Amino acid sequence: MTSQLFSPFELGSLRLENRIVVSPMCQYSAVDGSATDWHLIHLGNMALSGAALLIIEATAVEPQGRITPGCLGLYSDDNEAALRRVLEAVRGQSDMPIGIQIGHAGRKASSEPPWRGGQLIPADQGGWPPVAPSAVPMYPQEPAPLALDVAGIERIRDAFVASARRAAALGLDALELHCAHGYLLHEFLSPLSNHRDDRYGGSLDNRMRLPLEIFEAVRAVWPADRPLGVRISATDWVEGGWDLEQSVAFVHALKARGCDWIDGSSAGVSPQQKITLGPGYQVPFARQIRAETGITTLAVGLITEPQQAEAIIADGDADLIGLGRGLLWEPRWPWHAAATLGGQVRTAKQYWRSLERRATGVFKNMEFGMR
Repeated sequence: MTSQLFSPFELGSLRLENRIVVSPMCQYSAVDGSATDWHLIHLGNMALSGAALLIIEATAVEPQGRITPGCLGLYSDDNEAALRRVLEAVRGQSDMPIGIQIGHAGRKASSEPPWRGGQLIPADQGGWPPVAPSAVPMYPQEPAPLALDVAGIERIRDAFVASARRAAALGLDALELHCAHGYLLHEFLSPLSNHRDDRYGGSLDNRMRLPLEIFEAVRAVWPADRPLGVRISATDWVEGGWDLEQSVAFVHALKARGCDWIDGSSAGVSPQQKITLGPGYQVPFARQIRAETGITTLAVGLITEPQQAEAIIADGDADLIGLGRGLLWEPRWPWHAAATLGGQVRTAKQYWRSLERRATGVFKNMEFGMR
């Protein structure tokens, strides 16, 4: 019986060899937004994993939009040149398609990396003033972010467009807009963080306005033959916040504007969130969004076992599986899944000799002999 997880898939015009996607994972290891040797090692490792698509970590569209001082950016010539160096090296060893996620951290910007506690960095200690839809802090003990005026909104919209142009110039195969995890575009969507009384706040249509404007502006400059998707938080996990019903309405609007896929995550906008954790706990969001809108969906969140991922695809809950922490723990997860499910993956010929006898047939186009 053919594995559905290892069946090909068309993401827009991009042909994927299987349904496994390397989710964007922040590395907090850039210098002034520019990729470093760490990114070369990390992305090179992921590009040899056997997944079908690699999406580069959340990448800021302006310096103030970085989550931490070490976050990747694509807002300057130096940023673009540094990422080009990394991409050229990785592409020299792997033909895996590579995409990128672009976003703005909003009120969660100017923070320490997780291994330093993740707290807001004051301006007098090297931080910068975060911006947001409204002057509402993430945590009560934090100073309020600066509420964006219309000029600030227009600046950020233009920054998304400029970063998308740079991504296109780098030859990246796919682009994802970050509208999740409590960052700026999610902050505009959620009534918990958006208290505006102008055309960008209040009603659902108004709260969706800026994310949709940015999507339209990016779609206009991103090559038509390359897929463009959106990561959303399907729910805030807070009563009275953003929820799945509003997410479905948002996805309908995105699909009408040319969105190719939805990456269905959740949470991140409020410390009051009450998440029900468990294996595949976010898969129902992908399932309902797919069922109600017909859009391609990517399921994420505590998907750890090959049989679990296979069932998600086979049952029609989602079209693609996104793996993040699981691939950090086991970068060869797709190899093992292929061995378990009877699938095949593509990998570097230098690694062919690693094949165990019980996994014969896992590597595609393998011809290997030893004296």
